[in-house]
Amino acid sequence: MLSLVFLCARRLVSHRPAARRALDLLPAELYPVLFQAAFLDGRTLTLRDIVGMWPFPVLSFPRLLGRRDRHPLLREKPSKLGVQAVILAVVAHLRRALEESGSGASERRCRLRLLDMTGLQDADRGPEGMSLWSGTVALAKACVEVSKHRNECLKRGSKRRKGASGASAAPQPLGVEIRADLFVNGTSFGILRDALQTGAAGPLRLKCRDFHAEELSVAGTVALLESLEPSGVRRVDLRFNNLGLAGLCAVLPHLARFTDLLSLKLPYSNVDVRRLAAGTDAGLRCLAAQLGRLPCLQELNMGSSRLSGKLRQLLGDLQAPLASLELAFCYLLPGDLAFLSQSLHAPALRKLDLSGHDFSENLLQSLRRLLEEASASLLHLDLMECRLTDARLEALLPALCRCSRLRCLGLFGNPLSTPGLKTLLRETAVLPDLRLVVYPYPTDCYNREPPRPPSDDAVDEERFAAVNAELCRMLASSGRADAVWTTSLYRHGALDYFSL
Repeated sequence: MLSLVFLCARRLVSHRPAARRALDLLPAELYPVLFQAAFLDGRTLTLRDIVGMWPFPVLSFPRLLGRRDRHPLLREKPSKLGVQAVILAVVAHLRRALEESGSGASERRCRLRLLDMTGLQDADRGPEGMSLWSGTVALAKACVEVSKHRNECLKRGSKRRKGASGASAAPQPLGVEIRADLFVNGTSFGILRDALQTGAAGPLRLKCRDFHAEELSVAGTVALLESLEPSGVRRVDLRFNNLGLAGLCAVLPHLARFTDLLSLKLPYSNVDVRRLAAGTDAGLRCLAAQLGRLPCLQELNMGSSRLSGKLRQLLGDLQAPLASLELAFCYLLPGDLAFLSQSLHAPALRKLDLSGHDFSENLLQSLRRLLEEASASLLHLDLMECRLTDARLEALLPALCRCSRLRCLGLFGNPLSTPGLKTLLRETAVLPDLRLVVYPYPTDCYNREPPRPPSDDAVDEERFAAVNAELCRMLASSGRADAVWTTSLYRHGALDYFSL
């Protein structure tokens, strides 16, 4: 139910002239709810007025828009127009401050010093939402614009001072720091590089929390990493960059300056230790040594790297146990899983992704031992496209059911039948925290041989609807109506280590 204060705020922001007159008279405590109402209702001009007179040093998107569990209107992702309006308002505020600084006048009402825009992710943003890439570009352009305007003001001020005494320095306006998650590729590389380099000491400073780079060269990746302010960077995600072992060994030394780094994602890096190329062993030793220089690392993603028989060497130099390890499609051998079971990481794992492995009898036995070792801590397990048949899954169930804290289980893409899924549901109903299971389309719901990779194109919709309804009835009868069983990877993709 909406509060009376929110309803009043919504009515006020719907009429911009009245809202502009009221902003001078309203107490600061009402600004947050006014911001919420204007943002959520798309009142972009009023939103710019509110931000332009923001009475607090901090404006935080996570605090104002992140409590979707407590506010029915906050379930939607922030809109593109709303985000743009806030950025434009900050730029306008700083341009005014620069002008006032140069003229000696001062009528500043806005007290904003920190704009926290972290958490604006691409997941389920919809057509009206702002992608992480678009948000990064908008912020970078804003930083460059404000920096250019400052230089123009300094030039004008220098000319005025030369006409006078010429001794005093130009007064500098107080700046605004923007904390954000950044996503960059080859198209946006230039503008982000300029923003980070020119804005480092400028009025609008961009500070990164999670850094995502896609399809960049080694030199481009290094240039951006060196331009980031080290403090506060908690994640670096480099994907589809085709770096190879040599490229990773060139890039990773530049991560040592990020002393707060918790998460490192390096999927699709074109690493294959099975190649008999010269320097492969030396490259792997170098990569392991660089990982060992990241003392706070808790999450590592090496997805789609061919690491057969080399997991011990890769993880051997880590200083602390990992809480999240993603090794999808890494061609692991039983010895790799045996090492992991005996390592310091197993009892600390909260998230584990071993998708894309063929869990035949030898590998299945190693997986059972690993799950037993991780059972006290594991919250999220992905075993998608692992060729798990009904018999193999049944053999795994005792170890799986020992994971008493498990919240999410991903099994999409495995050749399981309807009876196999029912057995899985009955056996895992004892796991009190299991809230999400991403299951495959049952093999008996296909009109022909199940395709690879998995697809719903050949699924008999009527037969599958009956299976889904039966699973829902079983959940309800076992007292687990709160659990979600779905074939949707969209829902599954929104889960993140930092949300566990």
